[in-house]
Amino acid sequence: MSLEFPSLSLHVVTWNGMDVFPELCQSLQEQTIQDFRFLVIDNGSIDGIEGYVRAQMPQAVFLRNPKNLGFAAAHNQGIRYALEHWQERDFSSRFILVVNQDTIFSPTFIEELLKDAYAHPLTGAWGGKLLRAFREPVGEEGWKETIRSDVLDSTGLQASRGRSFTDRGAGEMDQGHYDTSREVFGISGAVALYRAQALADVRFEQEFFDADFFSYKEDIDLAWRLQRAGWGARYVPEAVAYHHRGMYSKEQSSWWKKMRERREQSTIRRYWSLRNHSFLLVKNLSVWEFVLASPWIVPRELMRFLYVLFFETPQLKAFIDPWIILPRLWRKHRAIQQSTRVSRKALSSWFF
Repeated sequence: MSLEFPSLSLHVVTWNGMDVFPELCQSLQEQTIQDFRFLVIDNGSIDGIEGYVRAQMPQAVFLRNPKNLGFAAAHNQGIRYALEHWQERDFSSRFILVVNQDTIFSPTFIEELLKDAYAHPLTGAWGGKLLRAFREPVGEEGWKETIRSDVLDSTGLQASRGRSFTDRGAGEMDQGHYDTSREVFGISGAVALYRAQALADVRFEQEFFDADFFSYKEDIDLAWRLQRAGWGARYVPEAVAYHHRGMYSKEQSSWWKKMRERREQSTIRRYWSLRNHSFLLVKNLSVWEFVLASPWIVPRELMRFLYVLFFETPQLKAFIDPWIILPRLWRKHRAIQQSTRVSRKALSSWFF
């Protein structure tokens, strides 16, 4: 007996991604569930992606921005489009799947996520088992073949007492130890299914993802807000997908190894990561939460600041930026606190 699946709108934000985007499209065409609306929101690409979409995916809705607006703002466009084009205002049986351009789905990925969504009407977000994909060099012709590895990329987001956030299982070999479905703090924005009603409940003006983040950690911010509003998140191991992120180390690596890998990241990525972490804390921490968690938060943040002060001095601007837009961040902070529907104890249980 087949399930009658609710309506689904699938959104991909693209930016000069023609080296990986066709693999995603191919995996979408192989899905066991084909009843979904497909939106491509392009951030000013110059690699011919619009022509490809119109030729290969003519059923897709293509929204083009004249420049790169960032992950958050572009996905907000797609979410608003979806909500406006659904006839009824009750979005409890409507779903939005946000997808990175550099992901590949297994054939039953959408089906497995929707099965779990259908079975858990009070949940707001879902994610599958995300494994790492990478390109293997072939001779002298460069990067050719995509390898779908057994290295985990994410099995959901997890949070610490110091309010740092990591992808559960990242960098570990998949040996079946994450094969049990369970509730998690949140879902990686690389591939995340959201109940449309949950997104509508945490909407701030025209935003669902916070556009001030531009890119990086906006998925953590949304996960935190959904938890506050009483919308849980679930990990579904039967839903398997692959993400081009390379063969990096475990989340639980040594401090020195993490710092060495950090130095290999682009300057702009390091800046966004630092800045957006500060945005996260200002927006989402209540005064009482900060007081209770200060023995873990203060040392971690002091260490972060001292490291940047001595080893990444140009990145100090990331600590100044929150003060520049503090009035806007504080308005969002107040809206988040007012929308909290869960107890302090229930929320604090996620911060181990």
